[in-house]
Amino acid sequence: MQLRELIGVINPVAVEGPTAVDICALVCDSRQVSPGAVFFALPGSKTDGRNYISQAIAAGAVAVVACSFKGVVAVADCCFVQVTNVRRAMALAASHYYGYPGRGIPVIGVTGTNGKTTITYLIEAILKNAGYVPAVFGTVEYRLADILRYEATHTTPESLELMRMLAEFRRHGANVLVMEVSSHALEQHRVDGLVFDVAVFTNLTQDHLDYHVGLDSYFASKCRLFTELLGAGIALINADDPYGQRLLADMSAAQTFGRQSSCNLYPRQVSVGRDGIHGIFSGSHGDVQIDSPMTGDFNLSNLLAAVAVAQQLNISNEQIASGINKAPQVPGRLERVDNDCGVLALVDYAHTGDALEQVLKTLCGLEYRRLYTIIGCGGDRDPGKRPVMAAVAAEYSDLAIFTSDNPRTEDPLVILEQIRAGALAAGSSELDPALVNSDSRGFVVIPARRSAINYAASLLSTGDMLLVAGKGHEDYQILGTTKIHFDDREEVRRALAQACAAPIAGDRTHV
Repeated sequence: MQLRELIGVINPVAVEGPTAVDICALVCDSRQVSPGAVFFALPGSKTDGRNYISQAIAAGAVAVVACSFKGVVAVADCCFVQVTNVRRAMALAASHYYGYPGRGIPVIGVTGTNGKTTITYLIEAILKNAGYVPAVFGTVEYRLADILRYEATHTTPESLELMRMLAEFRRHGANVLVMEVSSHALEQHRVDGLVFDVAVFTNLTQDHLDYHVGLDSYFASKCRLFTELLGAGIALINADDPYGQRLLADMSAAQTFGRQSSCNLYPRQVSVGRDGIHGIFSGSHGDVQIDSPMTGDFNLSNLLAAVAVAQQLNISNEQIASGINKAPQVPGRLERVDNDCGVLALVDYAHTGDALEQVLKTLCGLEYRRLYTIIGCGGDRDPGKRPVMAAVAAEYSDLAIFTSDNPRTEDPLVILEQIRAGALAAGSSELDPALVNSDSRGFVVIPARRSAINYAASLLSTGDMLLVAGKGHEDYQILGTTKIHFDDREEVRRALAQACAAPIAGDRTHV
């Protein structure tokens, strides 16, 4: 492909230099530039891609795309392409360069604060049951059935990576695309090279306010999926969510799912209990029999969203019901950790106040002796949700155990102090870990995550529940700038095995 062909799709403000040259790659990291590459100089929060233009040219870039070339010395054999938005230009260029891999197949996008991963897993299960070969991009991984799998670096990959992998998935037979679309991706135009056929809005609660200037800004980013990228496609909106109602006010043609019978899809004669969600979903496309091992009102909403998507693709209600029944456990989403202690141990990705509250409300509706909750909050992320999560954990748990999550470059003790302050402000009592007994109610602080899990395991008795929240499917912990292996599921399994084998002390009644 020649550079001039690529320039034709990105609507440049100005072009200076040769365009009748062959290009061999599109990159946005100067360290990846090879002779014949086009370098996109992305603006960033920590560094500016324009600072690396000279390095890219020295490495053989035949063109540089940037929003400004002020202070950059022109080079005779390199083309300078000025655009108003480098990220959008890169997304459009990537789509063209990789042969428009999003065309000719249904493209489904799911956005919202909570539920995206679960919904995409459910949609994938239904699609596979109906004979589709779905490509899925999301928080856990990027995958094509059992053929190709890549570790997820972001919920939604950068546009160059997205289009490259999607083109590869298409070559291996993908005939539908299902993806989680994050607010960062929408704000940064990562998916602007796609036209969506179905777009789902799940909900919106406080998250990512380290990046967005407020909830309205966060919401505006989500709205781009529906107002700019949906084309003639169908919007499916959760009518139970206040922000879903705001979105509906501007989208009269949207379809709705929710608890009210006025929605296009709603639950009729549905029970939500410890053994799962069972009953009938009804609406404008007929009835679907639901039998799912998932539990919790929040999963009722996730199931509604997945069924609504499948109905828009004209998949039969019988195939939808069968696909729901075959859906696998979603990694790190209320994932049970088997043990011989008679304890219901669960790992969940809940890392916002609302998500944690929804999970804990579900657990409180089950039969149990005592509920222990372990939470932490990530560093270099929205600090405003730390006291909120602490208050929620303290309110619903018999004992909340505050520990480290992924502190990143923040001091974990500072993060924990903010969490602790939130619990105290909510009226919870801090306890001495050494003095906690089966009647204690309040919270303890144990900074090391492994120690916190071991501590919880030492307290558990038959009939208790343990929730380890925040990291879910993640198999790592980020300390400073170092990533170490750490999987909550492995840690809980090991700790419970050791606790069950240990001599029973006090009033513990392990099986």
